[in-house]
Amino acid sequence: MLIWLAANGVVLLAHTAPFPFLLDTTDVTVWRMPSGDPPTVYLTFDDGPNPAATPQLLDVLARHEVSATFFVIDKHITAATAPIVRRAFEDGHAVALHSHTRGLVFANQGVVATTLQEAAARIEVLTGYQTCRAFRPHAGNRSVTMLLGASRAGYTVVGWGWMLWDFNWFRERTANALVPRLPDRGSPGDIAVTHDGHHVDPQADRRYAIETVDRLIPELRAKGFAFGVICP
Repeated sequence: MLIWLAANGVVLLAHTAPFPFLLDTTDVTVWRMPSGDPPTVYLTFDDGPNPAATPQLLDVLARHEVSATFFVIDKHITAATAPIVRRAFEDGHAVALHSHTRGLVFANQGVVATTLQEAAARIEVLTGYQTCRAFRPHAGNRSVTMLLGASRAGYTVVGWGWMLWDFNWFRERTANALVPRLPDRGSPGDIAVTHDGHHVDPQADRRYAIETVDRLIPELRAKGFAFGVICP
């Protein structure tokens, strides 16, 4: 019984760990990107498009002349929000796929592959642009079948750097709390995550994210970092 519990505990942790774990011995997953000269970090945004926050975030990125990667949720893209995603493409950002549910962890690889392919096709119809072949599962939850399904569809599963996401230990997320932490932990090739949307509420208040990015970019530049996209 103890062996069974330990083994299944490891499997559960591997499914949910928001960092590289046992499942990530495959080349299907990426938790860190290459970095040359100058050293490069990768800003990524999850759960959009948000009709209020994402356009403001795009304005911030344009003002700082920085390109980033948006992991968008298919169901949040409507006739009203498709122009926001189109603008992200046209501003030179990478647009990739995200999921609003942990359900794909338990799906077979065929369902995972079809889900990604259908989402990408729908986004292309609505925006006129193709998403890049990168996928970030909800909360980083993943499984062997998910990784196999993503690989079958030609996608890389993308994670992020340790402590480089916009959590604040169950307290309110604010720029004052996040900005000092992220530059100190950043290193060449790191992937950082900020949420411009929400997996349930597509219109969630994300003013903290806009302010955080506006202040974070100069801090990272002052440390000598350039900015890259996951899939140029």
